[in-house]
Amino acid sequence: MSFRTRTPQAAPPSRRRTRSRLSATLLAAAALVGAGLAVPPPAAAASQTFTVDLGTTTGAVLRGSNGALYGQSDDGVPGDNLLAPLKLTTGSQKPPNGAQHPGGDILQVAPSFFRNGGGTMYTNIQDEYSDWPYQNNGIDDYLTQVDTAVNAVKATSYAADVVFVPFNEPDGNWYTGLGSSTSSTYASALSNFESDWSTVYARIKADYPAAKIAGPNTANFNSKFFGDFLTYAKANGQLPDVFTWHELGPSSLADYRSHYTAYRALETARGISAIPINIDEYANRRDLSVPGQMIQWASMFEDTKVYAQQPYWDIAGNMSGNTVHTNVPNGSWWFWHWYAGMTGQTVKTTPPQLNVQDTLQGIASLDTGRKQAQVIVGGSATDTNVVINNIPSATFGSKVEVTVQALDWSGYEGASAPPQTVSRAAYTPSGGSITVPLTGLNSMSAYRITVTPNGGGTATAPGVPSYSSYEAENAAVTDGTVVTQATGDSYATAQLYATSGTKDVGYLVNSDSKVVFTVSVPSAGTYNLRIFYGNENGSPSQQVLRIDGANPQFVAYPSTLNWQYRSHVTVPVTLSAGSHTVSLAVADSTLGTSAGQVTLDKIDLTAVPSTPETVYEATLADVGGSPAYSYSDVGETGTGRLVMVSGDKATFDAYAPTDGYYTVKTDYSSAGGSTALALNGTTVATYGSSGGSATTSGSRLYLTAGINRIAVAPNSGTTLTLRDLKVDGAGDTTGVTKYEAENATLAGAAKAQSDSWASGGKNVGYVGGSSANTLTFGSVSAAAAGRYTVVVHYAQNDRAGSDSYNTNVESRTAQLSVNGGTATTLTFRNTYSWNDYWTLPITVGLSAGTNTLKFSNSSSWAPDFDYVEVAPVNG
Repeated sequence: MSFRTRTPQAAPPSRRRTRSRLSATLLAAAALVGAGLAVPPPAAAASQTFTVDLGTTTGAVLRGSNGALYGQSDDGVPGDNLLAPLKLTTGSQKPPNGAQHPGGDILQVAPSFFRNGGGTMYTNIQDEYSDWPYQNNGIDDYLTQVDTAVNAVKATSYAADVVFVPFNEPDGNWYTGLGSSTSSTYASALSNFESDWSTVYARIKADYPAAKIAGPNTANFNSKFFGDFLTYAKANGQLPDVFTWHELGPSSLADYRSHYTAYRALETARGISAIPINIDEYANRRDLSVPGQMIQWASMFEDTKVYAQQPYWDIAGNMSGNTVHTNVPNGSWWFWHWYAGMTGQTVKTTPPQLNVQDTLQGIASLDTGRKQAQVIVGGSATDTNVVINNIPSATFGSKVEVTVQALDWSGYEGASAPPQTVSRAAYTPSGGSITVPLTGLNSMSAYRITVTPNGGGTATAPGVPSYSSYEAENAAVTDGTVVTQATGDSYATAQLYATSGTKDVGYLVNSDSKVVFTVSVPSAGTYNLRIFYGNENGSPSQQVLRIDGANPQFVAYPSTLNWQYRSHVTVPVTLSAGSHTVSLAVADSTLGTSAGQVTLDKIDLTAVPSTPETVYEATLADVGGSPAYSYSDVGETGTGRLVMVSGDKATFDAYAPTDGYYTVKTDYSSAGGSTALALNGTTVATYGSSGGSATTSGSRLYLTAGINRIAVAPNSGTTLTLRDLKVDGAGDTTGVTKYEAENATLAGAAKAQSDSWASGGKNVGYVGGSSANTLTFGSVSAAAAGRYTVVVHYAQNDRAGSDSYNTNVESRTAQLSVNGGTATTLTFRNTYSWNDYWTLPITVGLSAGTNTLKFSNSSSWAPDFDYVEVAPVNG
């Protein structure tokens, strides 16, 4: 084992919260198909209508529900490339040096939150305590904790953007009688809470007069308590700056709007002006990571213009189940990316059913300046007509272009490519209205409709690869067990994990255990077989894959947080047209018995394009400055062009499925000067004037797996008309050099050790813990001076215990010094076992010739190192 002893943090946490009383066109008959899209539902599903009224605006787009509790664990976890695109409005972290959890300290993560455009950071002061429920040592003891938290934050540059939460779930902590139906019990708890609220409120203000305070922050909506609290707080001049409570049951999807209305009525009855609201924990485990579930929650909060934060049910540092590795997104990250891209005003929407749990819901926006309308819907498998009324002809003209994209669930830890564009079509509104039919929907998926002017031309029909999906529970199962997971029928079932079809196949532990799928593909070719699984063995596991009973091969499954915390692996397979069997088994007479066991959820088959290319529309990019939006010619994508001058910029969140070289191209015309292309903040290419003619320029760039932020900006004197950015290729590794850690220079206690899952069968451990224990790659060659990407392959599995809610995974750090220069601190996220190797990329400057890369940590252990890859950014 590679386990390293580590000095434990003081007062290790034991928590988490007990939740009590949680009261081309899309033709009408055509199914959505595409890479990652779910299999169409039964034909018996009836149609329904979702109506959008662009003539009735409901306020500026707030984007308030994208926050997370303990969404960050460290500076760099998640990485900046995942945080910045989401335009986070809020976040919530533990107070300085809080003992409730090992990571997520506000002083550690706030810098990355704010540098990436974050709005307001909340901190639960009671998380200074280690226990759950919080140990109650009396109000005087608690006031010392308040002083510690407030004074530490007050000293920071971002103190004005922090909100202090003095009590967290008081109805489940210290003041449990607040939920009692016995009047005397309630009255006693109310009196105690009001007294302590006054005491703590006054102490916070004494420590920091400008402090903003939120409360009462109950676990449940409680109209009686809220009314009494508002009366008391107003009378004493101690109203919170933000009113907070939690919505943590599946029934909240039906009840929240009535809660909101009831609360606003309480304010009105007491002559209190509307206080900003933050539902600072919402949703269940089965909702997180699922686009079709998250749109239901987000639509309620956007409709009522409140802030809201996803809960901390499992681990810190993955934005409540929206991110995979440091810079790798899953499907729900792309949902929040859609949400971040909404601009202008929200407009009135009418879903098929309002305030009904697990039904189709949505959000719509109109930006007349950009001449864009966006509609995001999801949560239902029923065919849906999206009717868009009152399309303003003054903005859109007489003809509109409609683009439809689909976003599937990829699992909590399954990497997700960008949403698939499934149709582009021109519509001529009749009486200002169009109807966009959506068929073949999946309740776990979300769908975006973008409406822009069609000023001429015909957009290119999107290429939609063949796709099919097959549930493990419907396959032929030998010596395994079909298990029902989350359904949302109750709070208990909603707290189980999301699973495709609500079932999976587990207990595949015997030599004859296997699952055999019968599949069919329309044509011969290469297909990506994507296997959804869970693996809690504590190391990678295997199964034997056979296609049509032949050519057995082992499939390796990296560890996941637990058996239900879904990820997926992808295996390319070659299939002829027609029917086939896909077998996943524990053992094989040729290969023998596989290592470990896994739980199987489903498989997908997607045709692999011969020339992979992803297109990102310029008019949907994240823009800076004041570019103009032109739709005089719809062009290839149907969404028009950006017209930019110096000071304008378009940033694209380009996805790479794996580390390697890709051709990054821009379709544009320019006059008067040059255009800069920047990768992750650094200029990597400059394109000259095209003389006003349409042209395409490309660069071979090294992109790392996940999100790469690529910006296009005209230089001084340039007018740039930009249509799109394209990323071609599948991650070529020509020009990448690999350096094994065991062949590097080891100093002090650092040593090579055997691990069959490591590259070459070895890794290097015991780096750090002292300045003497170092790992130095001393022969890193660079053909020319310049910027190089170093991808570090590592493993580490530090944990500070767990309970029924949280697994307290911890990160490790190491300092990287290049050629003896100033060291940069790198943060390595937990990989779930000492035998699972993840990657962390960093860009460095190398000199021509031989360079050194030295890893160290004078105060704590670094991770185990497998190898590094070094590649020039410009290939």
